[in-house]
Amino acid sequence: MGSATGTRIPLNVLDLGLHPYDSALELQHRMVAARQQNKVGDTLILLEHPPVITLGRRGREDNILATSEWLADHGIQVHRVERGGDVTYHGPGQLVGYPIMDLREYRTDVGWYMHSLEEILIRALADYGVTAGRLSGNIGVWLDERTKIAALGARIENWITYHGFALNVAADTAHFELIVPCGLANKAITSVEEALGRAVDIAKVRDRVVHHFAAVFDVEAKKTSLDHLLPLLEEGR
Repeated sequence: MGSATGTRIPLNVLDLGLHPYDSALELQHRMVAARQQNKVGDTLILLEHPPVITLGRRGREDNILATSEWLADHGIQVHRVERGGDVTYHGPGQLVGYPIMDLREYRTDVGWYMHSLEEILIRALADYGVTAGRLSGNIGVWLDERTKIAALGARIENWITYHGFALNVAADTAHFELIVPCGLANKAITSVEEALGRAVDIAKVRDRVVHHFAAVFDVEAKKTSLDHLLPLLEEGR
Protein backbone atom coordinates (compact mmCIF):
# COMPACT_ATOMS: atom_id res chain seq x y z
CA MET A 1 0.00 0.00 0.00
CA GLY A 2 1.17 3.59 0.46
CA SER A 3 0.63 6.89 -1.26
CA ALA A 4 0.55 7.42 -5.01
CA THR A 5 3.68 9.59 -4.86
CA GLY A 6 5.75 7.17 -2.79
CA THR A 7 6.31 9.78 -0.08
CA ARG A 8 5.00 9.56 3.47
CA ILE A 9 1.98 11.81 3.84
CA PRO A 10 1.58 13.56 7.21
CA LEU A 11 -1.41 12.37 9.23
CA ASN A 12 -2.85 14.41 12.09
CA VAL A 13 -4.05 12.20 14.96
CA LEU A 14 -6.74 13.89 17.05
CA ASP A 15 -7.78 12.13 20.27
CA LEU A 16 -11.05 13.53 21.62
CA GLY A 17 -11.63 11.03 24.44
CA LEU A 18 -15.31 10.61 25.35
CA HIS A 19 -17.11 12.95 22.96
CA PRO A 20 -20.80 13.44 22.03
CA TYR A 21 -21.84 11.96 18.69
CA ASP A 22 -23.62 15.03 17.30
CA SER A 23 -20.63 17.25 18.03
CA ALA A 24 -18.26 14.75 16.41
CA LEU A 25 -20.47 14.55 13.33
CA GLU A 26 -20.46 18.33 12.96
CA LEU A 27 -16.67 18.31 13.32
CA GLN A 28 -16.38 15.68 10.59
CA HIS A 29 -18.48 17.79 8.20
CA ARG A 30 -16.28 20.81 8.87
CA MET A 31 -13.12 18.74 8.48
CA VAL A 32 -14.31 17.31 5.15
CA ALA A 33 -15.06 20.81 3.82
CA ALA A 34 -11.66 22.06 4.99
CA ARG A 35 -9.87 19.01 3.50
CA GLN A 36 -11.58 19.60 0.15
CA GLN A 37 -10.13 23.12 0.20
CA ASN A 38 -6.71 21.91 1.39
CA LYS A 39 -6.99 23.96 4.59
CA VAL A 40 -6.12 20.92 6.68
CA GLY A 41 -4.21 17.75 5.99
CA ASP A 42 -5.37 14.17 6.43
CA THR A 43 -6.62 13.59 9.96
CA LEU A 44 -7.56 10.54 12.01
CA ILE A 45 -10.09 11.40 14.72
CA LEU A 46 -10.15 8.88 17.57
CA LEU A 47 -12.74 8.92 20.34
CA GLU A 48 -15.39 7.12 22.33
CA HIS A 49 -19.05 8.10 22.34
CA PRO A 50 -21.69 8.17 25.04
CA PRO A 51 -24.38 5.57 24.17
CA VAL A 52 -25.84 6.30 20.72
CA ILE A 53 -27.45 4.38 17.87
CA THR A 54 -26.81 5.39 14.27
CA LEU A 55 -28.57 4.41 11.05
CA GLY A 56 -26.73 4.45 7.73
CA ARG A 57 -28.19 5.57 4.40
CA ARG A 58 -30.13 2.36 3.87
CA GLY A 59 -30.61 1.54 7.54
CA ARG A 60 -33.98 0.14 8.52
CA GLU A 61 -35.61 1.60 11.59
CA ASP A 62 -37.14 -1.76 12.47
CA ASN A 63 -33.59 -2.96 13.15
CA ILE A 64 -33.76 -0.84 16.32
CA LEU A 65 -35.43 -3.22 18.77
CA ALA A 66 -35.97 -0.82 21.67
CA THR A 67 -38.80 1.70 21.61
CA SER A 68 -38.04 5.39 21.14
CA GLU A 69 -39.50 6.03 24.59
CA TRP A 70 -37.17 3.48 26.21
CA LEU A 71 -34.14 4.92 24.43
CA ALA A 72 -35.08 8.47 25.45
CA ASP A 73 -35.59 7.39 29.07
CA HIS A 74 -32.10 5.84 29.07
CA GLY A 75 -30.44 8.78 27.36
CA ILE A 76 -29.58 6.91 24.16
CA GLN A 77 -29.75 9.14 21.09
CA VAL A 78 -30.59 7.96 17.57
CA HIS A 79 -29.04 9.59 14.49
CA ARG A 80 -29.58 8.88 10.82
CA VAL A 81 -26.35 9.65 9.00
CA GLU A 82 -24.86 9.55 5.52
CA ARG A 83 -22.43 6.65 5.99
CA GLY A 84 -22.88 3.25 4.38
CA GLY A 85 -24.22 0.31 6.30
CA ASP A 86 -27.31 -0.26 8.41
CA VAL A 87 -27.69 0.24 12.17
CA THR A 88 -24.94 0.23 14.75
CA TYR A 89 -24.34 1.13 18.38
CA HIS A 90 -21.57 3.24 19.87
CA GLY A 91 -20.75 3.51 23.55
CA PRO A 92 -17.97 3.87 26.10
CA GLY A 93 -15.24 1.27 25.78
CA GLN A 94 -15.52 1.25 22.00
CA LEU A 95 -12.65 2.80 20.03
CA VAL A 96 -14.14 4.81 17.16
CA GLY A 97 -12.02 6.15 14.32
CA TYR A 98 -13.01 8.76 11.75
CA PRO A 99 -10.34 9.14 9.02
CA ILE A 100 -10.66 12.38 7.03
CA MET A 101 -8.43 11.56 4.07
CA ASP A 102 -8.08 12.52 0.42
CA LEU A 103 -7.91 9.19 -1.40
CA ARG A 104 -6.51 10.90 -4.47
CA GLU A 105 -3.23 10.94 -2.52
CA TYR A 106 -3.42 7.13 -2.16
CA ARG A 107 -5.76 5.10 -4.39
CA THR A 108 -9.18 6.11 -5.70
CA ASP A 109 -10.56 2.70 -4.85
CA VAL A 110 -13.34 2.36 -2.28
CA GLY A 111 -12.87 -1.39 -1.85
CA TRP A 112 -9.14 -0.95 -1.24
CA TYR A 113 -9.85 1.72 1.36
CA MET A 114 -12.37 -0.37 3.29
CA HIS A 115 -10.15 -3.45 3.26
CA SER A 116 -7.26 -1.26 4.46
CA LEU A 117 -9.32 -0.22 7.49
CA GLU A 118 -10.08 -3.88 8.15
CA GLU A 119 -6.38 -4.73 7.86
CA ILE A 120 -5.45 -2.10 10.44
CA LEU A 121 -7.83 -3.56 13.01
CA ILE A 122 -6.86 -7.16 12.23
CA ARG A 123 -3.20 -6.29 12.88
CA ALA A 124 -4.00 -4.40 16.08
CA LEU A 125 -6.01 -7.35 17.39
CA ALA A 126 -3.17 -9.72 16.52
CA ASP A 127 -0.92 -7.67 18.83
CA TYR A 128 -3.19 -8.88 21.66
CA GLY A 129 -3.25 -12.48 20.47
CA VAL A 130 -6.76 -12.14 19.06
CA THR A 131 -7.07 -13.84 15.67
CA ALA A 132 -9.53 -11.95 13.49
CA GLY A 133 -10.29 -11.68 9.81
CA ARG A 134 -12.79 -10.80 7.12
CA LEU A 135 -16.12 -12.43 6.31
CA SER A 136 -16.92 -12.66 2.62
CA GLY A 137 -19.74 -10.34 1.66
CA ASN A 138 -19.78 -8.55 5.02
CA ILE A 139 -17.63 -5.50 5.70
CA GLY A 140 -16.14 -5.53 9.20
CA VAL A 141 -13.77 -7.57 11.35
CA TRP A 142 -14.82 -11.00 12.58
CA LEU A 143 -13.51 -13.65 14.96
CA ASP A 144 -15.46 -16.29 13.06
CA GLU A 145 -18.39 -16.41 10.65
CA ARG A 146 -20.82 -15.57 13.43
CA THR A 147 -18.94 -13.25 15.79
CA LYS A 148 -18.12 -9.63 14.95
CA ILE A 149 -15.66 -7.49 16.89
CA ALA A 150 -15.48 -4.33 14.75
CA ALA A 151 -17.89 -2.50 12.44
CA LEU A 152 -17.03 -0.30 9.47
CA GLY A 153 -19.12 2.29 7.67
CA ALA A 154 -17.72 5.06 5.50
CA ARG A 155 -18.81 7.99 3.41
CA ILE A 156 -16.65 9.30 0.54
CA GLU A 157 -17.37 12.64 -1.13
CA ASN A 158 -15.11 13.80 -3.96
CA TRP A 159 -12.68 11.15 -2.68
CA ILE A 160 -12.59 12.67 0.81
CA THR A 161 -13.40 10.03 3.45
CA TYR A 162 -15.28 10.35 6.70
CA HIS A 163 -17.11 8.17 9.24
CA GLY A 164 -15.00 5.02 9.61
CA PHE A 165 -14.63 2.16 12.12
CA ALA A 166 -15.66 1.08 15.61
CA LEU A 167 -13.63 -1.53 17.51
CA ASN A 168 -15.19 -3.04 20.60
CA VAL A 169 -12.46 -3.00 23.22
CA ALA A 170 -14.23 -2.83 26.59
CA ALA A 171 -17.73 -1.99 25.37
CA ASP A 172 -20.82 -3.34 27.11
CA THR A 173 -21.87 -5.78 24.38
CA ALA A 174 -25.28 -6.25 26.03
CA HIS A 175 -26.21 -2.87 24.56
CA PHE A 176 -26.01 -4.40 21.07
CA GLU A 177 -29.16 -6.33 21.98
CA LEU A 178 -31.00 -3.04 21.44
CA ILE A 179 -30.44 -3.41 17.69
CA VAL A 180 -29.93 -5.90 14.89
CA PRO A 181 -26.25 -5.00 14.39
CA CYS A 182 -25.56 -3.93 10.81
CA GLY A 183 -28.94 -5.44 9.93
CA LEU A 184 -27.49 -8.97 10.28
CA ALA A 185 -29.65 -11.29 12.34
CA ASN A 186 -28.19 -14.34 14.12
CA LYS A 187 -24.78 -12.73 14.50
CA ALA A 188 -22.99 -12.18 17.81
CA ILE A 189 -21.05 -9.12 18.94
CA THR A 190 -17.96 -9.43 21.11
CA SER A 191 -15.14 -7.27 22.44
CA VAL A 192 -11.41 -7.55 22.98
CA GLU A 193 -11.98 -7.97 26.71
CA GLU A 194 -14.51 -10.77 26.16
CA ALA A 195 -12.21 -12.52 23.71
CA LEU A 196 -9.29 -12.38 26.15
CA GLY A 197 -11.21 -12.81 29.38
CA ARG A 198 -9.39 -9.91 31.01
CA ALA A 199 -9.36 -6.14 31.25
CA VAL A 200 -7.71 -4.20 28.42
CA ASP A 201 -6.44 -0.62 28.42
CA ILE A 202 -8.22 1.13 25.55
CA ALA A 203 -5.49 3.80 25.39
CA LYS A 204 -2.93 1.11 24.56
CA VAL A 205 -5.22 -0.37 21.91
CA ARG A 206 -5.58 3.12 20.45
CA ASP A 207 -1.79 3.41 20.19
CA ARG A 208 -1.58 0.08 18.34
CA VAL A 209 -4.32 1.18 15.94
CA VAL A 210 -2.43 4.41 15.19
CA HIS A 211 0.78 2.40 14.64
CA HIS A 212 -0.86 0.07 12.14
CA PHE A 213 -2.82 2.89 10.49
CA ALA A 214 0.50 4.59 9.75
CA ALA A 215 1.99 1.35 8.42
CA VAL A 216 -0.95 0.32 6.21
CA PHE A 217 -1.42 3.77 4.63
CA ASP A 218 2.31 4.59 4.73
CA VAL A 219 1.75 7.89 6.51
CA GLU A 220 3.65 9.78 9.20
CA ALA A 221 1.34 10.05 12.21
CA LYS A 222 1.64 13.04 14.51
CA LYS A 223 -0.56 14.08 17.41
CA THR A 224 -2.56 17.26 17.12
CA SER A 225 -5.17 19.09 19.19
CA LEU A 226 -8.61 20.49 18.52
CA ASP A 227 -7.28 23.91 19.56
CA HIS A 228 -4.75 23.68 16.74
CA LEU A 229 -7.28 22.56 14.11
CA LEU A 230 -10.22 24.82 14.89
CA PRO A 231 -8.62 28.06 13.61
CA LEU A 232 -7.94 26.29 10.29
CA LEU A 233 -11.58 25.25 10.08
CA GLU A 234 -12.73 28.82 10.72
CA GLU A 235 -10.72 30.26 7.82
CA GLY A 236 -12.93 31.37 4.97
CA ARG A 237 -16.21 30.59 6.71
